Amino acid sequence: MSQALPFSVWFWLLFFIAAALGGILRFWLTNLVSQKLGMVLPWGTLLVNSSGAMALGFLAARLADAEQAQLVWLVLGIGFLGAYTTVSSFSLQTLSLWQAGQWQRALLNVLLTLLIGLVAITLGFCWGLA
Repeated sequence: MSQALPFSVWFWLLFFIAAALGGILRFWLTNLVSQKLGMVLPWGTLLVNSSGAMALGFLAARLADAEQAQLVWLVLGIGFLGAYTTVSSFSLQTLSLWQAGQWQRALLNVLLTLLIGLVAITLGFCWGLA
């Protein structure tokens, strides 16, 4: 006996497409930024994580009272932005800096990611309320 999925096939297709697009955009943007700015710090990962935080804040504010909030949140917030942002790359890049004896850069990467991420999500949320 087959068990019904909690959402339709169309939902899952849309979710997978959003996640694929988010992952592709992250890959493209991190590589572009790394080529332009170098790898002294993982600038590309910092950019995608902070811009993703801003977009998530905006989305959270906009969807607070929306009728289709759950569907949009799942597709854009979790699907697209979940694939676009990356904690795993941030963690690996920070560990790599640390293991290479560049603990100052590793610490700077952690601090910049947290501070810029918090500022970005706050700005995005405020922008979404405007």
